[in-house]
Amino acid sequence: MRGGLVTIGTVAALLVAMGLTVLGLGAADNAVANYDASSWLWSTSRSELARVNGVTARVDTRMEVPGGRRHQMQVAQTDRLLILRDLNTGQVSSLDLATLQITATTPTAPGLGVSVALHEDAAFVVDAVQGIVRQLDPRSLTPVGEPVRYPPGITGGAFDGAGRLWIAVPSEGTVSAVTAAELPATPGAAPPAGLSPKRVETYEVAEPAHELVVSTLDDGVAVLDRTSASLVTVRAGQTQRANLTMTAPGSLPTRTTGDQVPVTVSGERKVHVVRDAAEVQRFTVPGAGGQLSPAVAWAGRFYCADETTGTVYSFDANGQLVDTIKGSGRPGPMELEVRENHLFINPPNSSTAQVVDDRNQVREVNKYANDVLGGDPPPVAPPPPPPKKPKVGKPGAPRAVTAAAGNASARVSWQPAASNGAEITRYVVEGADQRHEVGANQRALEITGLTNGETYTFSVHAVNAKGDGPARRSNPVTPTAAVPDPPASVTAEARPDGTVLVRWPAANGQGNTVTRYAVTASSAGATAPAGESPKTELVIPAGQLEYGTQYAFTVIAVSDKGAGSKASPLSNTVAPFTVPKAPTELRASTVADQPGTIAVQWAPAVENGRPVTKYVVEAAGKTTEVTDVQTTIGGLGDGQNITVKVKAVNEAGPGAEASTTARTVAAPRVTMTGSSADATSVTVTFTVDAGGGRATCTAATGGKTASGSCSSLRVTGLTPGTAYTVTVTASNAAGKGTGSRAQSTDALYGIATCNNGPDGDQRTYCDAEVDGRNGNEIFSVARQLNAKQVGWAKPGTRLKAYCRKQGDNVDSWIYNNQKQSTWWVQVEYSGKNYIPWAWLNLEGGDNINLLPTC
Repeated sequence: MRGGLVTIGTVAALLVAMGLTVLGLGAADNAVANYDASSWLWSTSRSELARVNGVTARVDTRMEVPGGRRHQMQVAQTDRLLILRDLNTGQVSSLDLATLQITATTPTAPGLGVSVALHEDAAFVVDAVQGIVRQLDPRSLTPVGEPVRYPPGITGGAFDGAGRLWIAVPSEGTVSAVTAAELPATPGAAPPAGLSPKRVETYEVAEPAHELVVSTLDDGVAVLDRTSASLVTVRAGQTQRANLTMTAPGSLPTRTTGDQVPVTVSGERKVHVVRDAAEVQRFTVPGAGGQLSPAVAWAGRFYCADETTGTVYSFDANGQLVDTIKGSGRPGPMELEVRENHLFINPPNSSTAQVVDDRNQVREVNKYANDVLGGDPPPVAPPPPPPKKPKVGKPGAPRAVTAAAGNASARVSWQPAASNGAEITRYVVEGADQRHEVGANQRALEITGLTNGETYTFSVHAVNAKGDGPARRSNPVTPTAAVPDPPASVTAEARPDGTVLVRWPAANGQGNTVTRYAVTASSAGATAPAGESPKTELVIPAGQLEYGTQYAFTVIAVSDKGAGSKASPLSNTVAPFTVPKAPTELRASTVADQPGTIAVQWAPAVENGRPVTKYVVEAAGKTTEVTDVQTTIGGLGDGQNITVKVKAVNEAGPGAEASTTARTVAAPRVTMTGSSADATSVTVTFTVDAGGGRATCTAATGGKTASGSCSSLRVTGLTPGTAYTVTVTASNAAGKGTGSRAQSTDALYGIATCNNGPDGDQRTYCDAEVDGRNGNEIFSVARQLNAKQVGWAKPGTRLKAYCRKQGDNVDSWIYNNQKQSTWWVQVEYSGKNYIPWAWLNLEGGDNINLLPTC
């Protein structure tokens, strides 16, 4: 379909209108099923999904997702199904690719923390914060059986090639596989009794509280222990560990194909390649900065994207750089996914993508191709200058190291240490003759095996690429069996001012007084102290938690003896939010062809946890609301300096404003700079201040006009020897401006010419004494009438010419080179009278056309 978008809401009607075929792809039952190496790619700025054929590297279908403009979107797809999760709204939608119809939707909490996974007919929603893995029927998005429950703060949630869903539990140091239950015959119906997804395998891969990252394999899983710098692979029930030499945290792709696992260390700009139980290759990625996306293994090569420049680098099996793919050429996220025997490179914020086949041939895809749906890509902003390299040193000491005693245990928590230019890789907790290494995002630790009645203190220090930072000690604690009960329940509320309100009922002190409560925040793969309160509520300050990321909370009660309870049940999940930040890259400019109008554009505002619903633009007392990132404002008056203010609005309200200035187009101003003339024309030079518009210029005098250049114009057809005032008029959308200059044309002279012949009477024909016609006679009319003759000009007389007039035909014969004409010239002779042009040779070439008609 050319010239318009295919919207999800209108697909059914389009299929009928096109004979159940979309862009000639085949019959309805295969209308746009993902076969022949195709993948659906998301475009953030257009709110569109584009189906890219890997074989042709062309878009053959595009669909608009209503309400998804500039939203982050997770796309999970198989040959028949497509599941979308809008991170901004939390909505999950299932799309049947055979009919291009939405079959179901279901809500989830917005923000980062929930993900969807799809394999054949098995779909899962993974709530990493709550630790809940729930199978859904992809046809109806209804639950299938009971969920699999884990401790909060899990990671992973992707299928391997054998159809197992792998989940890592950092608090336990384990990874486990989940298999799907059989779907009921009817979508949405209850499954057969007792059928639910099951946890079928569990493996210990790390010490508890280590930071874990998961990549699923063709048959198994790879788990990166970022805390101990090691990679564990699980294949066929066997685990293998490879120790890595890394000075900064590493990352993995969600899915790895083949037997080699690339580990990307952005802080080093290095990729470590692991096969079996050993690191077999290590190579450096060109460039600077730490914004590398995880390297992906494909067709004997490794592809790594630099999200700062939009460049993708390709390395061979020996780690040699063999290709540099321009990519988007702009900063932003880069999605690399192997599907259908092709690697798809998709920058969601760009109009282009790339497809790499199994021979490593790269082809570019225009996601906004005009021959599919029309529309040019948006302008590409220039990349920002590279950031200055920070000074790198050992980390600082952790802040607010706090310990609370439990029954033969203690809970230690702390606030993050300053990284000092190198990302923190782990924290080390020491005390009670124990040493624990925990992940950089695990800032709360339960220490067991203590003796009640003894007093303990603990120290915590951070580690980065430069080494160990200074330690900070906790308060002393004495474990006891007399611990309070935990609060029975916890609720959390994200508030528009960016704070989070956490509440709980008072805990039973079991004979002691509860003096304070300690609150811990859990997110996907992370735990951290959120604060303490003597009351039964805590307001977590704005900005302490990351906006748009999901969190849930537990609370422990601490008695006046310093004894702490077990953790409460986990609260509900919230995603903190506040008003958006001010828009950036705000530019306002004059609209040259419209009076009183300016054009305004800006980069999207940081949403701060909730989608921007509109932008409010104020200019000269006028307010405009738009959903796009550009607008035009008119009616502002001509030549006015306008201050423009733009602010973004989300659920929390309007955010900070950005401002700039622009000037509306003003009427032109003309400044005359010079003039010159010849006998019949005047040339004027001038400058024009176009007032920000596009000016057109004319010059006029004596009833004659000229137009064209706005720096110099020549008016022709004027009378020689005449004083003129030339007026230049410059015009634009706002009006006109004029300038004038006086200039006289040069006088045109002619020579009265009559040359005596060689024989007889010819020798005296031009003498004045001869009676009758003798050349050079001057008349008051353009006829040779004796009664109208006013005189005779001696040959060689120079006469000032004014204009020309048709009259009697006069032939000068041999006396003036056979010159013959009906033109007569008005000359200065006893006033203004006429001489035949046959007897007057005009200076400068004798061109009668230089004279205007009388």
